[in-house]
Amino acid sequence: MNQSLRLQLSVMMFIQYFVWGTWYVAMGSYMGHHKFSGQEIGNVYAIFSLAAMIAPFFVGMFADRYFATQKILGVLHLLGGVFLYLAGQKTDYKSFFLLILAHCLCYTPTMALTNSLSFHHMSDPGRQFPGIRVLGTIGWIAAGLITLESLWNQKIEFTSIPFNLGAAASVLMGLYCFSLPNTPPKGAGTKASLGSILGLDALKLFKDRSFAIFAIGSFLLCIPLAFYYANTNLFLTEIGVSNATSKMTMGQMSEIFFMLVMPFFFIRLGIKKMLLIGMLAWTVRYFLFAYGNSNHLIFMLYGGILLHGICYDFFFVTGQIYVDKQASVETRGAAQGLIAFLTYGFGMFVGSLIAGNVLGKNELQPAGHNWQEVWLVPAIGAGVVLLLFAFFFKEPAPKKS
Repeated sequence: MNQSLRLQLSVMMFIQYFVWGTWYVAMGSYMGHHKFSGQEIGNVYAIFSLAAMIAPFFVGMFADRYFATQKILGVLHLLGGVFLYLAGQKTDYKSFFLLILAHCLCYTPTMALTNSLSFHHMSDPGRQFPGIRVLGTIGWIAAGLITLESLWNQKIEFTSIPFNLGAAASVLMGLYCFSLPNTPPKGAGTKASLGSILGLDALKLFKDRSFAIFAIGSFLLCIPLAFYYANTNLFLTEIGVSNATSKMTMGQMSEIFFMLVMPFFFIRLGIKKMLLIGMLAWTVRYFLFAYGNSNHLIFMLYGGILLHGICYDFFFVTGQIYVDKQASVETRGAAQGLIAFLTYGFGMFVGSLIAGNVLGKNELQPAGHNWQEVWLVPAIGAGVVLLLFAFFFKEPAPKKS
């Protein structure tokens, strides 16, 4: 892969995750400030996952069969930018809910599409993809650092600024996508079946026992995982941690390090050990949140945030590379969409609803939450998934060419 192509894909990843990072973390504090209930906060975060459940149908129908990937990416980001801007102008639950849903329906397919576009132009994804994907992490960090209160002299999490910034970045990404290398549909010219249109051809991967266990384990872990995205910013803000959004970028900073060393671990540890380490990190993180505080035990909170590098890279990125290796050339787009459905989609949808319910049940009067009880739920849940995965998952054999 030449340097020009590497630069193009790196910029793509940077803007892709900059868009998401501008508003997603800060949204919990925004809704809390505008008096959304705990259940309403959980419902809105579940929207992202609901959209991710629908995304594989877009991927399977269009990207693998009818239209070039870069063109679909461009259109989706342009539309998504409009909806995100409008969402930032609303403070009532119904309007905000519907506009965030519209944005997420446009954004979530692009996560799988940027992966499949990158893999299409790589000769060795296991070695080349982490170095490209790390720019997405840097994009998320850049978005978080912009929210430093010292830059704006106000609590940016409570304003429409994150949504406006994300909308502008989404439009920029939409325009940039049309300059990306042509990535034609791999299934063009073949007969379209209902299964291929809906992306169901990727379900054939479940015939492989290792893949089936991997997919089920990924789904189950994303239930406790949803607690982090929905509650952490509100948690830190509520207990008095200043500049919560920017401090959460420490997690992405650690992600950069682990992303860069992933090829080393990928070769030496293999799929199972990397996934298990990622699951263990989620369990430890939630226990640190449960028993830390903003005073003498604040180091536990920072430790939980810094574990994000292992949590994300060793679980999600390893999973994306694994899926690409297991899928056929014709169904890689649909396969990436399938794993997005099970993780960012169904798993986090269920998890977001549970997180909202748990948050609501632990509301204190006149304000605040019993955060120790909130965090113990995902801590125990992630631990159970870790044990089940360790027992049932077998290291997959290399896919025969």
